[in-house]
Amino acid sequence: MPATVESLGIDRLSVRERLDLIEQIWDSLPGSVEPQEAPDWHLVELARRRAEAESRPGEGRPWREVLASLEAKP
Repeated sequence: MPATVESLGIDRLSVRERLDLIEQIWDSLPGSVEPQEAPDWHLVELARRRAEAESRPGEGRPWREVLASLEAKP
């Protein structure tokens, strides 16, 4: 039986508790995922986005660079 919001009692949590739970789940994910662990549609979307980015050289910045600049702000 798959886990659902109702079966796990998540639907009874407050908004704040749900947001905290989302953060905990996000933090529990590994830093990298093997391709066989990702749904096929994720891989298709990544390929589409990579092709789009490669068609516009010089635009955008790597997410790690953006994250570092956000973390550096007071």
